[in-house]
Amino acid sequence: MGPGQYFEPRPRVASRRSTVTLALPDMTLTLATDRGVFAQSAVDPGTRLLLLEAPAPPPAGHFLDLGCGYGPIACALARRAPEATVWAVDVNERAVALCAENAVANSAAGVRAAAPDDVPDDVRFELIWSNPPIRVGKAALHDLLLRWLERLTPGGRAVLVVQKHLGADSLAAWLVDRGWSVERVRSRQAYRILRVTPAPTGT
Repeated sequence: MGPGQYFEPRPRVASRRSTVTLALPDMTLTLATDRGVFAQSAVDPGTRLLLLEAPAPPPAGHFLDLGCGYGPIACALARRAPEATVWAVDVNERAVALCAENAVANSAAGVRAAAPDDVPDDVRFELIWSNPPIRVGKAALHDLLLRWLERLTPGGRAVLVVQKHLGADSLAAWLVDRGWSVERVRSRQAYRILRVTPAPTGT
């Protein structure tokens, strides 16, 4: 049996924990990580770029870190908006447990680490930040994004970071075709940062 993928619910590889440091201008996070989760050896460059370049979050509300991994985005969001509830969602059980642990260790009290089906159906999000799991495949990625984008509040926004060579521009075009408004916020270090909002109705 192969090592599996980070987007599987139960990693097939044995646990071998380690620690990574994420230094940002406004905080430094020390994050426990493990085999079988995304970017286990270092915070992904796309995630780091999102945390450096994305527009500031609102001061409060319900936020979503979609595909949270061990929690760098969720923890940073909760520290930047301490009045917010940050839902950190991942199918990977090991990642969710690490995210919850890292939230406690980094004084990110607003984080709620959960499996996707454990987020209450009535929760709507003012903000979604995500380094989405592109490697799950196009169909699965599209289903994932549509599921959660539909839960944005009318004035809400999603901010996604996607590598150019992994289809950032085609993903943006697909979202526009599905009725979303997409703005390229940044293009740097082989990544695009995309802001996705509900398209205005009427003309």
